[in-house]
Amino acid sequence: MRESPDVIRADLRGFLAERFYIPNPDQLPDDASLLEKGIVNSAGFIELIGFLEERFQIVVEHEEILQENLDSVDRLLRFVLQKLEDEGPPPAP
Repeated sequence: MRESPDVIRADLRGFLAERFYIPNPDQLPDDASLLEKGIVNSAGFIELIGFLEERFQIVVEHEEILQENLDSVDRLLRFVLQKLEDEGPPPAP
């Protein structure tokens, strides 16, 4: 069974709040640019991609590492949902 967008959004926000400095995580708008706000830099995006791949069992291709896919909670959510739809369920253990 697929996780709901609300659960995925909460996981994304939780990871960002845990790993990066966000003064007031609850006040960060979902459409705020993580790069422009100084929350995530280029090294941080590498860590973020690792989280996405491990947590959601998706593969982030080199050509998908774009600001329009990764630069806000909304964009991350949309990207993860699309990848989950495209890749189908993860294989059974």
